[in-house]
Amino acid sequence: MSKRIKLKKGLDIKLLGEATEELVNSNISNTYAIKPTDFTGLIPKIAVKPGFDVKAGSVLFFDKYNPEIKFTSPVSGKVTEIQRGERRKVLRIIIEADKELKYENFDKIDINSINIEDIKQTLLDSGTWTFIRKRPYAIIANPEEKPKSIFISGFDNAPLAPNYDFIIKENIKEFQAGINVISKLTDGKVNLNISDKTGSVYSDITGVEKNTFIGKHPSSTVGTQINHIDPLNKGEVIWYINPQDVIIIGRLFTESKYDARKIVALTGSEVNEPKYYNTMIGATVDSICENNVKEGNNRYISGNVLTGTKISKDDYISFYDSQLTIIPEGDYYEFFGWISPRLKKFSMSKLYFSWLMPNKKYALDTNLNGGERAFVVSEQYEKVVPMDIYPVELLKACLAEDIDKMEQLGIYEVAEEEFALCDFVCTSKMETQDIIRKGINLMIKELS
Repeated sequence: MSKRIKLKKGLDIKLLGEATEELVNSNISNTYAIKPTDFTGLIPKIAVKPGFDVKAGSVLFFDKYNPEIKFTSPVSGKVTEIQRGERRKVLRIIIEADKELKYENFDKIDINSINIEDIKQTLLDSGTWTFIRKRPYAIIANPEEKPKSIFISGFDNAPLAPNYDFIIKENIKEFQAGINVISKLTDGKVNLNISDKTGSVYSDITGVEKNTFIGKHPSSTVGTQINHIDPLNKGEVIWYINPQDVIIIGRLFTESKYDARKIVALTGSEVNEPKYYNTMIGATVDSICENNVKEGNNRYISGNVLTGTKISKDDYISFYDSQLTIIPEGDYYEFFGWISPRLKKFSMSKLYFSWLMPNKKYALDTNLNGGERAFVVSEQYEKVVPMDIYPVELLKACLAEDIDKMEQLGIYEVAEEEFALCDFVCTSKMETQDIIRKGINLMIKELS
């Protein structure tokens, strides 16, 4: 039975630079890259060398400890470079793309008669299994596990997040095809979660249970949704997938090829004309934002300002992201900033006079306005975490590496994104997302 859930806690950060609903083609990207660093906990084993010719769907590398999980090229062309960092850590596999793409052919499948093992094998062989992640731990799902349900968050209310109504309506048939495939991977429900502001784009989608969330960010994160719809207990697994990745899976089973086309929103106060771009997974940043960024010292973020990854303008968009954000760097010192009126600064508290203008949008930068200090218990976290957990106590359990306490306090349902607002409001400037990830990694290490 569908649920309607109203959340009172959370925070919407209103920023300048929201993408207008205009879809254009990006510039041609001569090179594309898949970055193993985008996949938490992965130790890659490289399957190609510089000079190798690949097709869209050809294997580039696989997981050392789960070799059936393959990572494939989004385009055809020639592998030009395998970039490595410290201790020979693989950072990027770069492919120079052909002008006309060639695809690996996968068997034509009748989704109405196919069994679950054949679906899994096709997803694994094509590299699209990597779109399916799991809670606990927010890592790529294990194909040997059985999820009790699958979650798709059909909206995103993070700062400047893309409007999935606009994105999905361009690919509604492929989205339904993807749902038809995904629904066969579980005996439980496929929960398609929407907001009260979502339009009619999902109205004709079948094979899912639609739940409505009313409230501020992070109501769109899957951890929050799981907590209110299908809470996780020890030993249970839930899978989740992004709506655009559902579309790519739908194309795989209807066209028998890995078609990595994607729509990315270019957002942020330093963008001249924020809009949506047709592109592909692993495209260069410059192919989207060339000649559309204001001059100055800017921060490029693959994703949103709360959970995204800092990248350079010469880098590539990260694997799971549907958003590129550009804001000013905060590399300056503000003398006596703490006693100024701060009408151009946003704060959750009423310390700044900006609270008198609740609908104002801000051009915020990356300045932390202070350094890390002693952990102050101020009940700020509780105001922005709309889950049935104790966030401060969970963070302390992670810092103490107390596995039993972490289990009792809800570590199975959370990931970094559920604590992103804690980073933003924290008086002590604690890196709460980093603390949560270290706690999760400890759980994986100790319980695997």
